[in-house]
Amino acid sequence: MQKLLIILLVFGATLLSGCGSLRFPGVFRIDVGQGNLITSDMVDKLRVGMTPRQVRYVMGSPMIADTFNPTRWDYLYNLETGKGLLVENHLILYFEGERLARIDDSRYKNPEQLRNQVLEQMGIKLNQPESQTETGAPEPAEEPAMPEGPIQSI
Repeated sequence: MQKLLIILLVFGATLLSGCGSLRFPGVFRIDVGQGNLITSDMVDKLRVGMTPRQVRYVMGSPMIADTFNPTRWDYLYNLETGKGLLVENHLILYFEGERLARIDDSRYKNPEQLRNQVLEQMGIKLNQPESQTETGAPEPAEEPAMPEGPIQSI
């Protein structure tokens, strides 16, 4: 009797442990972002020759500061959407003599690229708005006319 109970408990625990990876229909799953959100403004402010303190002010604390290699700082950002799509961003900074020596942005994507990647994975096609000119810049909108009345004379 006890052996049967133990076998049933082990079997039940094994079955229930797999439920974390199932996606039940109708259950809302949130988007989970982890790491350092790396904006293009932050990357534009980085300059070779900055001190670690200046880099920390611009970028924030690194996600990975390796104790065995203190001259390398890794900034990571991962976003897993509720639909199971995964987007990753990675920027690596190298220091020499307490100065920023090199910026490895080979795996960095600007936020616009990340947004397009998520939409592409979702199967959504991006169309440029009709109001854009040949250069890709949006045309300036016309200012709405002010209504006639006592407010206009103030």
